[in-house]
Amino acid sequence: MNRRQILRHAGGLGAAWVASPLWAQSSGRIVLGQSAALSGPAAALGTQFRLGAMLYFDRFNARGGVNGRTIELQSLDDGYEPDRCAENTKKLIDGGAFALFGYIGTPTSLAALPLATQARVPFFAPFTGAEALRAPFNRYAFHVRGSYFDETGEIVKQSTAIGIKRIGVFHQNDSYGKAGLDGVVRALKPLGLEPAGLGTVERNTVDVDAAVKSILAGKPDAIVQISAYKSCAAFIRAARKAGFGGTFYNVSFVGTKALADELQQDARGVVVSQVMPFPYAPVSPLSGEYLAAGKAALGDKFEPNYSSMEGYVAAKTFAEGLKRAGGAGTTDALIGGLESLRELNLGGFYVDFAPNKHTGSKYVDLTILTADGHVRR
Repeated sequence: MNRRQILRHAGGLGAAWVASPLWAQSSGRIVLGQSAALSGPAAALGTQFRLGAMLYFDRFNARGGVNGRTIELQSLDDGYEPDRCAENTKKLIDGGAFALFGYIGTPTSLAALPLATQARVPFFAPFTGAEALRAPFNRYAFHVRGSYFDETGEIVKQSTAIGIKRIGVFHQNDSYGKAGLDGVVRALKPLGLEPAGLGTVERNTVDVDAAVKSILAGKPDAIVQISAYKSCAAFIRAARKAGFGGTFYNVSFVGTKALADELQQDARGVVVSQVMPFPYAPVSPLSGEYLAAGKAALGDKFEPNYSSMEGYVAAKTFAEGLKRAGGAGTTDALIGGLESLRELNLGGFYVDFAPNKHTGSKYVDLTILTADGHVRR
């Protein structure tokens, strides 16, 4: 992927992005297939994840790839809709994708995983923390991020530690929102608590008025949001206009930079849980490497964020698994290579897989947004 293509993708142009027809694996390329939101209300998540992955894959390929074979990431746009994702997945599998990589979202990943499993194609690093993709154990599914149970557990732990007991939940009315709601309920239960008000929004919409009314009726002191950035931003503005003065918490899937960009000065004080290292400064070797790669590819146009950091981490982990798979070039060899990544240190961030453990990380950090669009730890 050259500089012009990266810039085009970073700008979010085009409803779909496919570099070229799928190549046979014997052609000297290892083809990965991705279905992601590259257009629509969740487009920033897919475009940024893909950008981060390509920052790593481009450097990896320039250094000779693995055994002389380079990685090609083929991406199709699903608009964050499960039916489109399922159709894309069939096309990618039928086209000969060696593995599926970096799917964006819970409902889309849930539509794709059974197809990948049936075809015995590895499903690597979906951008979701849903437990339904982690349990029961699936030999073909690998996760490099913490789960929504990990994130909501940390949110509840931190909020109740400072005396917040009344916690409402605003969630997307689908499998993603339900996964986050289940996490909050699960974390509150041992404390003898339950959500103080619930409200939903339909996927890819910003019709939040009914949710605001329903949740504020429960008089919460904090509200956990489990939705995409546009609907979360709309809810925050509407809830504040209605008089809510408490704290908003979001899980990582919201897209931190996308949410900050949507809210602008209204972002002040919004908390977002993170499952990736801090991407805005070289506070770890991995962050420094990521920033250097972005600067080399895009110069001053590079805007670091958590979504592209996750793509970078996913790509780096996958490439390491490929190297350890050796020259066999089979699915079993790739799975074996990935399962050998025990306490893999990517530069201050660890991924730990094993033959019966495909959830690589439980890392969670809480960050807070400022009125000028910055992120503080």
